[in-house]
Amino acid sequence: MAGYRLVLWDVDHTLIASGGVGSSISQQAFLAVTGRRQEYHPNVSGRTERAILAESCRLHGLDPDDYRFDDYADALAQGYLRRAGELRERGQALPGATNILAATARLEGVRQTVVTGNVRRVAEIKLQVFGLDRHIDFDLGGYAEDSDVRADLVRTAYARATSADGLAYGIQESLVIGDTPSDIEAAHLAGAVALGVATGRTSAAELLDVGADAVVVDLADTDCVVEMIRDGVEPAAS
Repeated sequence: MAGYRLVLWDVDHTLIASGGVGSSISQQAFLAVTGRRQEYHPNVSGRTERAILAESCRLHGLDPDDYRFDDYADALAQGYLRRAGELRERGQALPGATNILAATARLEGVRQTVVTGNVRRVAEIKLQVFGLDRHIDFDLGGYAEDSDVRADLVRTAYARATSADGLAYGIQESLVIGDTPSDIEAAHLAGAVALGVATGRTSAAELLDVGADAVVVDLADTDCVVEMIRDGVEPAAS
């Protein structure tokens, strides 16, 4: 099949790992916005910050509607700005991330951005810290500010890309690359193709079980991933 016009990268555990800094910043942001220390922690894997804040509030007997998401987003961004040096020391760009972003940027007619549960400013900071921002068109991305439903983030990024290009091409020419079942599900609900990367908490076998069109162990094999983007994903054997 033909390759993809739009590549949509997840951020956490796909391109970078925060080394535990992110969890600490989220707790500080929750305290800043609600005045409560975070004693109970929702499952955050594959979820948007908007959904995480809402569930965290409910776990503490708080009404999410009493708190402005924009305030929480600002607190997160300020936390990452203050602790960027610590993030650099404790976290890392995951194997192959630098090379694959640069290689994808050299593919003619391909645009790349992020679809992430982070707010935009946090996604920018995380990738800047590890030098991964230069090839990402952040204006085309889908972020926590846009929706708490990940499939909507894929649709949003696709709409922004097609509008920016001034061209009409199908959502099936978009490739979502991520490490969680939520990434896979979001891609398919939106009509895109999903490439799983087993660098998070979900194994390659589990990503295939939830319907990934193909899976790689990590992004270290640049030629392999570039070939998938350029020529199209070959579905993994069932």
